[in-house]
Amino acid sequence: MQLEKVREAAERVAGSLGLEIFDVEWKIGKQRLLRVYIDRLPGPENPEGLGVTHKDCERVSEQLSVILDVEDLIPGPSYVLEVSSPGLDRKLMKPADYERFVGRLAKVWVTDPIENQNYFEGRLAGYVDGMVKLNVRDRELAVPFSGIKKANLVVEL
Repeated sequence: MQLEKVREAAERVAGSLGLEIFDVEWKIGKQRLLRVYIDRLPGPENPEGLGVTHKDCERVSEQLSVILDVEDLIPGPSYVLEVSSPGLDRKLMKPADYERFVGRLAKVWVTDPIENQNYFEGRLAGYVDGMVKLNVRDRELAVPFSGIKKANLVVEL
């Protein structure tokens, strides 16, 4: 299976519904699982692009399932297709994510320690010239995007 072709098919479906593909995962365990995360595109009435509905997931699942079968993009034994939103604690994967969620609380793990730390929690302050800006306690920290191992938003109630 070529995950890139699956992603392309998912992007065609999501785009036709005014959505975008956030991530695609392929896992093999007790069963074969294709997990597709969809997201709503930001717009004037929804600047953060939040609010994927159950119906959105259902429509993407139905349409993508047909394409995967017709184009035989996942050969072999049966698999489970799961379509969902990235969630409130979504991963931050690309530079645009750090701009999109400015002001939100995030957890960031880095590959090489910064000031003897591998983990930071703070408010996103943007992305400039390859650096993620993060307000940690009372100061702004610049973290190289290329040095981020993992990052995600923190759910605030």
